[in-house]
Amino acid sequence: MEERKKQAYEAYVKKVTPTHNLWLQMAKAFLVGGLICTIGQGILDYAMSLGLEKQDAASWCSLVLVFSSVLLTGFHIYPSIVKWGGAGALVPITGFANSVASAAIEYKKEGQVFGVGCKIFTIAGPVILYGIFSSWVLGLVFWVIQRFAA
Repeated sequence: MEERKKQAYEAYVKKVTPTHNLWLQMAKAFLVGGLICTIGQGILDYAMSLGLEKQDAASWCSLVLVFSSVLLTGFHIYPSIVKWGGAGALVPITGFANSVASAAIEYKKEGQVFGVGCKIFTIAGPVILYGIFSSWVLGLVFWVIQRFAA
């Protein structure tokens, strides 16, 4: 009896577990990520054609991509892009903006302070903290090398 239950459960799990085609997922990620990067390059080229320096054009490019991602997240469009494109939509800067905006939207109903204010960095917070901490450590290592190598 116990063995039959176990087999029935395993059959059920196999039936409801989604199967994925790895090559198709990689192709979709490549397509979506490539499209985001192509849009970014178009923004960069356009900004430079307006006479901006490369650094300023890159800043505008990042700003436009982040704003677009947040806007699309607010209209519940970006999550559909992520569902279809997978890592291709999550890896670029637009995915980071989506993670911050979606956390803010999800907890908005709990209020500005305890909802948005506390939960906005749920996903992005550790990334920001790690980035700041690792840059501090690398800066310290660089300073030590500069100080004692001379």
